[in-house]
Order: sequence, then structure tokens, then C-alpha cells
Amino acid sequence: MSQKFERVQAGEKVFDWLLLLLSIAVLIEAYRIDGIPGLNSPGSFPMGLAVIMLASSLVILASHRHKRRDPRIRNARHEFQVFFHEHFQPHIVVFTLFAVAYLAAIVWVSFYISTFFFLAVMFIYFRQGRVVSSLIIAAVAIAVIYGLFTLVFRVYLP
Repeated sequence: MSQKFERVQAGEKVFDWLLLLLSIAVLIEAYRIDGIPGLNSPGSFPMGLAVIMLASSLVILASHRHKRRDPRIRNARHEFQVFFHEHFQPHIVVFTLFAVAYLAAIVWVSFYISTFFFLAVMFIYFRQGRVVSSLIIAAVAIAVIYGLFTLVFRVYLP
């Protein structure tokens, strides 16, 4: 009689343990806000969320304990290579690098200029070089953002 086992993705069990460690760190930081809080104290909400996060990560770990790794994955090094290949594809890496640059650019340049350049570059990249239409789409998006936040909601964006 052969048993069918559910498969985990490459690196999934390592991610589960990292999630548990992060949950513990969040719980410690939440505790540092106000100790063991009462219901009205500033630390009650972060403590509650940290406990929920810790409980969720424990449930995930327990549910994945019987799952098996894909039999085609030979060892930990091969699992890392499969994980890297699946999760660090060029378009994801490019977008992440530009998103980090965009977040840094907001500090030095205005929100509207940095957002326009970010949208324009990303549209050009993902639309495979269609420059004119990408610039038009980015300009319309900035105009809508400006109209909504500045004129309608009267919110100042830096």
C-alpha cells in the first residue's frame, strides 16, 4: 500500500522556522512596549497580534511536519538552488531593486517626480520597451494621484 504525501515547496520548511523566529521576536518587542498590558494599555494590541502570529506559525509548523520534500531534490544545496531559481527570477529582482531605489528617491526628490520615474521605468521594462505609451500611462497615473489626493482629499504628499 503506497501512501501519498503532500509536497512542500523548496525552502518552505526553512521559511516556516524563520516565521516562528520572527514571531518570537515580534512578541518580545511587543512585550517591551508595556510589559504584560491591560486591555487599555498601549501594548495590548501589539501583544495580541504577536500572540496570534506566534500561534499561527506554530500551526503552520505542525501542519507541515508530515509533508515531504520533492524526491527530485537531492540535498540541501540542490534545494537552495531550486528555491533561488523559483523565487529570484530576473523580473522579480529588477522590480525589487527599483522599488528600493524608489523608496530612497522619495526622500531626496518629491513624491510625484520619483513616482513618475518609477512607474515609467517599470512600465517600459515590463511592457518590453514601449516607451511612448508607457510614459503616457505613467503621466495619467500621476495626474490621477495628484487629482485625488491634492484636489479631492486635500492630502499633502511630500
